[in-house]
Amino acid sequence: MSDITPNPETRIALFQRREIRRTIHNNEWWFVITDVVAALTDSVDPQGYLKDMRRRDPELAKGWGQIATPLSIQTAGGPQNLNCANTEGLFRIIQSIPSPKAEPFKRWLARVGYERIQEIEDPELATKRTRALYKAKGYSDDWIEKRMRSIAIRDELTDEWKKRGVKEQREYAILTAEISKAAFGLTPTEHAEFKRLKRENLRDHMTDLELIFSMLGEAATTEITRTRDAQGFPKSKEAAHAGGTVAGNARRELEKKSGRKVVTSENYLALTERAKRKQLKTKTGG
Repeated sequence: MSDITPNPETRIALFQRREIRRTIHNNEWWFVITDVVAALTDSVDPQGYLKDMRRRDPELAKGWGQIATPLSIQTAGGPQNLNCANTEGLFRIIQSIPSPKAEPFKRWLARVGYERIQEIEDPELATKRTRALYKAKGYSDDWIEKRMRSIAIRDELTDEWKKRGVKEQREYAILTAEISKAAFGLTPTEHAEFKRLKRENLRDHMTDLELIFSMLGEAATTEITRTRDAQGFPKSKEAAHAGGTVAGNARRELEKKSGRKVVTSENYLALTERAKRKQLKTKTGG
């Protein structure tokens, strides 16, 4: 059995008001390297900073293949493979970054790692922390309940895909796009663009109805995949289209009865900004 935990829902941690995307791999947190570099250096071009850093540090460059691992990270346009590092790898990278934030970041990493150990011992803690994060950002309790349910439904679907020989990352993204296109008439990338998102998680910016139809599409896909015993990518793609069509038909029926479109440009960017300002005010004592 693979020791990779499928976790398409990228978790976002905050270090001094900077977002650090992370995901579970080999049962530990792995962090997006460019996010870390941006947080420590305030560089507007973290990729360029990394290239320069590796040129300056031949030892780092030589061991880069052992430090950086491409992992599937949820972005506004859907899953993308981004270079990530675990805590040990980040400590090595930090050695090459002359930044006054290095020591606070090490302490932050240690705390985040400890939280992961706690979550392994008590899985409910991860759910509680996720709920608390959404609550702190200002989301309503009703929306949070739907979002948490959507995460569970998504995990159930990806577990089913994994059992049936679907390769993670790229094929997951294609199947997700198939469901979305049939359900909403838009791929996740197009949906995110319509909502004016850049790197934000699309589902964190869905309205209640968008979440509901997204859940319906994925739950229907899981059920159809099981009843058809779909094996491999081609058959899973057929099931994904069928599941998305169930949601798409329901969406069109609602739009016909209500006279309103389900897909909207509405997003929750304002909530995120308010949460950041609130955090800043608390830290500065303002």
